[in-house]
Amino acid sequence: MLDALARCDLPAWIVGEQTRAGLRLGVLVTPDAAPPTLSGPVTALGMLPALHPEWLGDRSFNEEHGTRYPYVAGSMATGIASVDIVVAAARAGFLAFFGAGGLGYPTVEKAIGEIQARLADMPGAAWGANLIHSPDQPALEDKLVDLYLARGVTRIETSAFMALAPSIVRYSATGLSQDAWGRIVRRNRVMAKISRPEVARHFLQPPPQALLDQLLAAGALTAEEARLAALVPIADDVTCEADSGGHTDRRPMTALFPVIRRLRDELAPVGGWPRPVRIGIGGGVADPESAAAAFALGADYIVTGTINQTAVESGTSDLARQMLAQAGLADVIMAPAADMFELGVEVQVLRRGTLFAQRGKKLYDVYRAHAAWSDVPAATRAQIEKDILRAGFDEIWAECVRFWTNREPAQVARAEADPQHKMALVFRWYLGNSNRWAREGVADRRNDFQIWCGPAIGAFNTWTAGSHLADPARRTVADIGLNLLAGAVRCTRINHLRTAGVAVPATAYRNTPVPMTETV
Repeated sequence: MLDALARCDLPAWIVGEQTRAGLRLGVLVTPDAAPPTLSGPVTALGMLPALHPEWLGDRSFNEEHGTRYPYVAGSMATGIASVDIVVAAARAGFLAFFGAGGLGYPTVEKAIGEIQARLADMPGAAWGANLIHSPDQPALEDKLVDLYLARGVTRIETSAFMALAPSIVRYSATGLSQDAWGRIVRRNRVMAKISRPEVARHFLQPPPQALLDQLLAAGALTAEEARLAALVPIADDVTCEADSGGHTDRRPMTALFPVIRRLRDELAPVGGWPRPVRIGIGGGVADPESAAAAFALGADYIVTGTINQTAVESGTSDLARQMLAQAGLADVIMAPAADMFELGVEVQVLRRGTLFAQRGKKLYDVYRAHAAWSDVPAATRAQIEKDILRAGFDEIWAECVRFWTNREPAQVARAEADPQHKMALVFRWYLGNSNRWAREGVADRRNDFQIWCGPAIGAFNTWTAGSHLADPARRTVADIGLNLLAGAVRCTRINHLRTAGVAVPATAYRNTPVPMTETV
């Protein structure tokens, strides 16, 4: 009778059947909550209530964000979390964030307008945009916050921040008010993606008073907004980012989440905050078992990333999607990050089918070993120009000058005075374009593709093998998410039966994705 577990929306009666060998537990599913009529040696021992995907996680997540499911399509940078992904996810009942990281202001502005136009028939649709820390472009953070506030973007997902920035505090505090009952009402919500306790601490409590005073003095906040901001944490939601694609500390989900949840509770005042910060899990969530494990740990919601990159709506190329669909658990590697190259920060990327990681590390080693391009041995310079840049150093520098003159002229001035920084900008040209080549599917640059990817892609491909989702052309963000949630419900249900003493065969965990619609 265990095949009836597929109907998780029905109650399951746990019954005991008397046999010669003794009492044997089984499961009987009925279409209502009434106990089955039993006769003979079969005895009803208990009932397992129905379980729906909407009931996973914390119900307040769905209520406050206006979603149907506690599920987030994360903000993969450079528009990989595209307008199409945001719209499709919102219509499926998920929360989704546009991947604004690494994009210029005009591109983000255009995307925000398009999302709002396409979701005009869904007032209150759950979506937002990313605010990524940009140490080399601090003005861009403030400009994006200006855009989000002006255009009514009421949710942001922050990432890569190591400390609080005035831009985040201003966004979070703007529009704070109190209702007739004295409850603090937020206009803007912050979902902070973190992987370290020292970073989480900033978002789990109110901003420093000195920072609020600074914003108040600058006219960026009203006196009432500054007063109320001191009474609530900056974030509504904090996502524990475990081993993931892109920027990652590669922390295990089971180690990171309990630490952050305990930190939240320790930082809360006696009696708790008016609204406790929800704690979610992202990174490594790629199949029903991992999703169920996240909810079993106590996650209030889950966040997916790389697996959505394989969806047809993502802002990457068919060629990149096909490469991801062939990846296994071990087909990932760490490589230098374009946005924090000089700091030695790394990102996790796909290894199979591309030489990007090896070539990126070569460039970083050269940068660290030499103060100027002219100091690099001639043979090494020739190899880099021929195999990696595919152009002369000076030719690439001319492109860098054109790019940074339009985006941040100070970078050019600094490079003219510092030859090592000039070398860094040229090397970053390769790192940045490798992501663009992957997104655009530039075939003759396939060996240079930078595709952000975590090891969970192997679990996803294993789970979807033999199903319609094995074909990248049939992967949609809604189908991926709905199947993941349905599978998580099944796994959760099976584990409930195991705790009740039911002998569950190993095959019960097998869950093959099936085509779904947005109304499932």
